[in-house]
Amino acid sequence: MHKIYSRPRIRIPKFVIQSRKRMQNEKARKITTMLVILMIAFATVKLILDAVLPIFDTLCENRAKSIATIISNEQATNVMRQHTYDELFTIEKDNSGNISMIKSNVIPINEIISDVANKIQEEINQRGRENIEIALR
Repeated sequence: MHKIYSRPRIRIPKFVIQSRKRMQNEKARKITTMLVILMIAFATVKLILDAVLPIFDTLCENRAKSIATIISNEQATNVMRQHTYDELFTIEKDNSGNISMIKSNVIPINEIISDVANKIQEEINQRGRENIEIALR
């Protein structure tokens, strides 16, 4: 018996040459997938913001009212420390010592009102912006 000489064959990998149409379809699919992912991401962000913004607006409004109340009370107290009751009102008594009339002195009262308003505005301007945090738990 004769042996026929054989040698191992060389295996060459196959190269698949894609047509342009097939490559364009793959690119279009990738682009479409990316666009769908982006639309879902933007929709999710919008839903979250729509849920959080009303809460944030309410917190900011309440904090602003709180700050304004604190500043108003502080400044009114500071201004009123500089004035006395006798300076603001005049008490007139009759011959027997009974109070017949209480007159208000309008000029000092108007000065106090103006001074309080100015000091409140100055304090608000000095405070500037304040950070408000929301705990997302």
